[in-house]
Amino acid sequence: MVDKNSTMERAVGRRKTAVARVRLTKGTGVIVINGKPVNEYFPITFWEEKVWAPLIAVGKEKDMDITVRVLGGGTNSQAEAVRHGIARVLVKWNEELKPVLKAEGFLTRDSRARERKKFGQHRARRGHQWRKR
Repeated sequence: MVDKNSTMERAVGRRKTAVARVRLTKGTGVIVINGKPVNEYFPITFWEEKVWAPLIAVGKEKDMDITVRVLGGGTNSQAEAVRHGIARVLVKWNEELKPVLKAEGFLTRDSRARERKKFGQHRARRGHQWRKR
């Protein structure tokens, strides 16, 4: 178990092709993503709530400063990658938070990704339309 008084922890969160590198330090509850505040980087509150969810679940939203570098994927995937990274860094910081985060499903990496297009088809599974004549 990592000491609760440690100054910094790092973790990586992933979703589809989005990768979020998360750094956690003790602070006042500020989340900065790619140099911007969370509400500026994710302007829609749905995405912002996804990012804050693990911190709110463990009651640490006012105690931690989080800095994130996220790349790849779309906006929704980036928000979920950040959420995954924050949950993982919280568990690294304090192992006792694991049952709460696991019960909420924040520690499970969503492995779903886009299926590749197959030759002889329009898309991954969509074949040619049948024509009688």
